[in-house]
Amino acid sequence: MPRSSSHSRPRPGLFWTLVAGVVAIDVITKIAAVDLLPGQRVPQNVLGDVVRLTLVFNPGAAFGLNLGPWSREIFLVLTVIALLILGRLYRGTRPGDVLRVVALGLVCGGAVGNLIDRVRSPIGVVDFLDIGFRDWRWPTFNVADMAVSTGAFLLAWVLWGEEDGRTASTAAATPTVATVTEHSESS
Repeated sequence: MPRSSSHSRPRPGLFWTLVAGVVAIDVITKIAAVDLLPGQRVPQNVLGDVVRLTLVFNPGAAFGLNLGPWSREIFLVLTVIALLILGRLYRGTRPGDVLRVVALGLVCGGAVGNLIDRVRSPIGVVDFLDIGFRDWRWPTFNVADMAVSTGAFLLAWVLWGEEDGRTASTAAATPTVATVTEHSESS
C-alpha cells in the first residue's frame, strides 16, 4: 500500500529539521573556523590542552583515511551512494519510530555537511575540533563528523533492536517439538 497519508510517513518534519539543522551548524562552524583560527595546525586551547581548536583540511575521509590522488572523487561518490541507501532506510521506517528517524537525520545531515565541503573545496573537508591530552590526540573532527558518529551509533542500536525483535517473534511463532507433540496428542 502506498504511503499517502501523513500518518503513515515516518515523521518527515523531524527528519528534515535534523538534516537542515546539522548542515547549518556544520557550515557555520566551518566558516567560523576558517575565518577566525590563525592558520592550519596551529592549536588554540579552549580547555587547557584537552579541548583545542585546530584548523585542518582533510582531503580524505574520517580519521585521515586517504585513497591517494582520487580520494576526493571516490569519497564524493561513496557519500552519494550512502545517502541513497540512507534514504531507502528512511522510507522503510515505520511511523512512530522516532529514534530511527533521529539516527537517520543525524547521519544524513552530517554526510551532506561533509559532502558540501568536498564539492566546494579541493583542499579537503574543514576539521577543527581537537580533543586529547598532551600528545595523545583524537583525530581532528567537525560537527558533521559528530552527527554521523552519533547517528550511526543510534542507527546500529535501533537496527540491532529490530533484529532482536524479529528473532524473538520468529522464535515465538516457531512450534517446538513439545508443542507439536502436545498438539498431536490432544487431537
